[in-house]
Amino acid sequence: MSVHDFFSTGAVDLKGLSKYFDGLNNETRIKEARELTGKEQARLFDAAEGFKPVTLNDFVPKDYPAMKQVIHFGRNSMPMFTIFEKRFCRPDGKEGADRLWGYNQSGTIINTFVGPGYFVAKQDSAKEVVIDYWEVPPRKPEGWPEILPNSAKLSRVVFYHMKDYMRGVSTHVSIGRAKRGDKITNNWFVLCRHGNI
Repeated sequence: MSVHDFFSTGAVDLKGLSKYFDGLNNETRIKEARELTGKEQARLFDAAEGFKPVTLNDFVPKDYPAMKQVIHFGRNSMPMFTIFEKRFCRPDGKEGADRLWGYNQSGTIINTFVGPGYFVAKQDSAKEVVIDYWEVPPRKPEGWPEILPNSAKLSRVVFYHMKDYMRGVSTHVSIGRAKRGDKITNNWFVLCRHGNI
């Protein structure tokens, strides 16, 4: 069985896919999530509406230490540079109650020219989380790259004025779609949280 089997009929077998992801070990789950094609990601995003409410605790568990990163392994629907990570942390201080901080790790070359793509994640509704590139964190954990505004470097054409809307798929897996300004884009991506957290 593979992740593609759950897309073989007219409707996505979302319950089966969720159970399948939950039954895999960490390495296999990440690999299978990153096997999803752009078309499958688009179908999954639509199917996941209202399926599994996702909260900030799905990205960083509520009892996880502040300023310690949690890695989500991702793949997007773009034709190039598809493999990436989103790294999240719970803020220290008073900012930590209703948001997470994070950035995109896309490899040395991409990060050098595009920038880290810092963001603030917030609860958008009872069922969805928004990753907001209109805001950047005021501080960062040790070891994270320099905080730059998303108007800097080529980040302006990648992250500037973007928001990603996240829906839940399974315990570790979520699916997102990007919005630039007021326009929903045809850019989707899947995330898989590291299973040991």
